[in-house]
Amino acid sequence: MAVFTPVSREALSQWLTQYSVGTLQEQTAIAAGIENTNYFVTTDQGRFVLTLFEKLQPAELPYYLNLMDHLARRDIPCPRPIPNRQGQFFDLLCGKPASLVTRLSGQSQMAPSIIHCRAFGDQVARLHQAASDYAANLSNPRGPSWWLATAAKVRPFLDAAQNELLTRELVFQTAHRFDALPRGAIHADLFRDNVLFDGERVGGVIDFYFAGTDAWLYDLAIVVNDWCMTPEAVLDPQRVQALVGAYQTRRTVSAVERDAWPVMLRAGALRFWLSRLFDLHLPRPGEIIHPHDPSWFERILHHHIEKPSPWPL
Repeated sequence: MAVFTPVSREALSQWLTQYSVGTLQEQTAIAAGIENTNYFVTTDQGRFVLTLFEKLQPAELPYYLNLMDHLARRDIPCPRPIPNRQGQFFDLLCGKPASLVTRLSGQSQMAPSIIHCRAFGDQVARLHQAASDYAANLSNPRGPSWWLATAAKVRPFLDAAQNELLTRELVFQTAHRFDALPRGAIHADLFRDNVLFDGERVGGVIDFYFAGTDAWLYDLAIVVNDWCMTPEAVLDPQRVQALVGAYQTRRTVSAVERDAWPVMLRAGALRFWLSRLFDLHLPRPGEIIHPHDPSWFERILHHHIEKPSPWPL
């Protein structure tokens, strides 16, 4: 569990008086996440999630919180920010900007079936369509510029073969940019633990704090890299067909996007290999933190390089 900023019951109770959500009954630290401090909060009027932002600054927060509000108004099942009595979606708590959002029901499906993949593929397309008229723009904060900067920081922890792989992939990605692909706001972190299911129905999409403006195909590639991998770090064709097929049924995918698919799968693997290397070797102090194993996405990247996957439909 990552709790970078402990919040006392007294401090939270006082902070909640700025909101029309009732009186605090219970708070529980959330045993997930490596970027922010999160708590489940229960009042006599409802259930919420409290987030204290450890890296994001107040000037950056409107993009994320307004995006969630925008999507929720368009019937995307995502947390909706609660405004305080001044109409603001965040305020300071224990010296950090903090927000309160609605808590969704359901649970993550860590072993998704073909049915789950089909349902979520449709949901991803719905999310992209709903985001298409979101006016704010934020260049993907974990995009190519971040890749280069982070690569320089983690190289001392890599062996010769890993450094060679990283160099070759950065050169490859630099030579294969698709800035003209259909784009808009993307979630950029649609892993299984950020999606809640109510039976076989998608009940919620959470944790939008890596969102940014980028190609929708890149967002889909990140999804497939997590939802459709076998334990051997190779793609499961049936799950890929179900997820991507459902996506394409709702949002038409252009020929240019289909051609870019193998590159986007590699880009998604590179991004999370780098972020996991950084979290493992250069962690921030927290009460308890368990970084993910970066070797998993190193294996996925190798798979996409050795066996390029064409558009599956």
